[in-house]
Amino acid sequence: MNKKLIGGFIGLMVLGVSTAASAHVDLAVGIGVPVGVAPVPVYTGPAPVYAAPAAPAYVEPAPYAVGYWRGDDWREREWRGHEWRERQWREHEWREHEWRERRGW
Repeated sequence: MNKKLIGGFIGLMVLGVSTAASAHVDLAVGIGVPVGVAPVPVYTGPAPVYAAPAAPAYVEPAPYAVGYWRGDDWREREWRGHEWRERQWREHEWREHEWRERRGW
């Protein structure tokens, strides 16, 4: 009787250990689709296509402002022309002055 009691005790221990070892394991078996439920169609879309670009893209540099744009102002052009003519006149007069100084006039 002792052997039967020890054998039963060992058997219970083995069952207890196997139950504790599989405590965090889920086992599920699903067969087919439940009755009365239609399968839902799933749209996956086309597969992505990866290709190298045909040519490198040109990115135009961003515009930057130096000042505000005044447009085509005729008065400004005239003033620039006046400054240029005056500078040319002064250079001419200075050359004449130097020439006269060298010649002793």
